[in-house]
Amino acid sequence: MHVGFVGLGVMGRPMALRLAHAGTPLVVWNRTPARAEPLRAAGAEVATEAAEVFARAEVVILMLADDLAMDAVLGRGTPGFTARVAGRTVVHMGTTSPEYSAALQADVRAAGGSYVEAPVSGSRVPAENGQLVAMLAGEPEDVRTVRPLLAPMCRETFVCGPAPNALLMKLAVNLFLITQVTGLVEAFHFADRQGLDRRLFLQVLDAGPMASAVSRMKAPKLLDRDFAVQAAALDVLKNNHLIAEAARKQGLASPLLDVCHALFRETVTLGHGGEDMAAVLHALEARTAAGVTGG
Repeated sequence: MHVGFVGLGVMGRPMALRLAHAGTPLVVWNRTPARAEPLRAAGAEVATEAAEVFARAEVVILMLADDLAMDAVLGRGTPGFTARVAGRTVVHMGTTSPEYSAALQADVRAAGGSYVEAPVSGSRVPAENGQLVAMLAGEPEDVRTVRPLLAPMCRETFVCGPAPNALLMKLAVNLFLITQVTGLVEAFHFADRQGLDRRLFLQVLDAGPMASAVSRMKAPKLLDRDFAVQAAALDVLKNNHLIAEAARKQGLASPLLDVCHALFRETVTLGHGGEDMAAVLHALEARTAAGVTGG
């Protein structure tokens, strides 16, 4: 089975490379052609346009930034949409609103295609190591087709039922991630401004019950002020907005999320949107400098 992969960004490129290195017959495309060169070197075929991926692959994975990029690649709303998706399985691995995904599934199926949601939990390093966790939703037979294809990229996959349950699950997971990392960064900022040994603080944290894979990944970045991107602050802000929107539609309280939303918005406004989510430290430092001590 030929697999298509569209979207070779921070997450997409290492994910596609895992497939190529596993021997998956792969055809890829990216809006910026240079990002496809490592895939070519790994043995993947590089398409000259998105439509070529659909013409040559039975299953097409989309790892794109947002719904506008998805619609553009699919040709949604144009006569080319049916030609691209009919007889193919579209796998949505990015993060969009659940409502968008449900509507897209309806359009893909009406055009004669199949559709599977498969958002992932994890950032760039887990993507490079094939340690992502995927959540799948869709028709059972379509999920059965897609699930084994994800093995080179994911250490575990979970079937969540019909779409958009996988995206709702991803938003719930991301809510915990966002508040967890923001809490870690605020604690680090507190220890630093109290004059404590920052390295010792992180060692104490790592020795205790709060230590996690996330804290162990972010702690060295905070210590070294290394904000090279693993999960970009701008993407976190987008995810935060999607979670807040889903919470409001159900009338759910989300006070921690709302504080994080404000902090990541400030991080982006300060010019750190392209840096790792640990760069939310800049927003906390700015509030301290301005004497803003409350929530």
